[in-house]
Amino acid sequence: MGSVLALSSGPGHQNWPFSTDPSPSRWDRRDGRLPNPGSFHSLHRSCKDVFPQQIEGIKMIINKTLSSFFKASHTLHLSAVCPSYYRFHVEHLQSDHCSKDKDAPALIGEMDSSGSLNAHALLHLTERIRARTVFQTQQSQFVTWQFETEYRGSDFTAAVTVANPDVLRESVILVAHFLQSVSSGLVLGGELVYHRGRAEEGGILTLAGQYSRPNWVATLNAGKGGAHASYYHRANKQIQVGVEFEASTRTQETTTSFGYQMELPEANMVFRGMINSRCIIGGVLEKRLTPLPATLIMGAFVNHRGDKLQVGLGVHVG
Repeated sequence: MGSVLALSSGPGHQNWPFSTDPSPSRWDRRDGRLPNPGSFHSLHRSCKDVFPQQIEGIKMIINKTLSSFFKASHTLHLSAVCPSYYRFHVEHLQSDHCSKDKDAPALIGEMDSSGSLNAHALLHLTERIRARTVFQTQQSQFVTWQFETEYRGSDFTAAVTVANPDVLRESVILVAHFLQSVSSGLVLGGELVYHRGRAEEGGILTLAGQYSRPNWVATLNAGKGGAHASYYHRANKQIQVGVEFEASTRTQETTTSFGYQMELPEANMVFRGMINSRCIIGGVLEKRLTPLPATLIMGAFVNHRGDKLQVGLGVHVG
């Protein structure tokens, strides 16, 4: 279920590690009105961005901006653990003057060397209404087709998602999200997931809450399927830390993870590290190779319990 909902965040999105512009915060509002809480799937994003992304093998990414509305990228990944692949990625950016998110991509397409396709479309129908569509294939078979409509009010967000509807098999997944700003720092809401098939039918309700202050964010999701808690703290301009706790009633497993991010602007470097309760330790170092428009990425992850080591090297050009 989580893999379907994860597509809502959009494929191909990457945070530039050396950005100097501060991200907008909901506690910056000074007009006395409650701010919009944002999307449900972005509740834990502040904490997740601190953790390093696992890298293995050799990876090269080349980005090319063809115009102010069109971008393309090429990715080549050579690996000894998983199959190597080549991926072509294109983005067509929208020009919507009614939207505050003018740089949000309107159309995204990805295709790899195995023939798998990932297509994503985001339309700002009005200033408050957004429509999103996702199609994903695994070689010649459709695995995901998803439609979402989101309404962002002045102090609340409501969204409805329809995933993998199949009339012949009489199956469908329906997801409803709602978030409400209770105060300048407190957000409450929930998620209702309903799935129906020939063999089974059921629903899962998850309640969510988030409390934010200028330097930290605490978030909790809890329901029948388990719990997910995260805490993000910005110690200063260079150091950020995050802690995550995840528990699943289906697998009867719990995981606690600690991650941190250290920025060294003078050296044009960013380091992200993590350790979790499964005895996995990892780190990724990103070094901008000025004056070249390139970033060198080096990473290593060690699983002490499974006695495994993964080492990766990447180059990001453009």
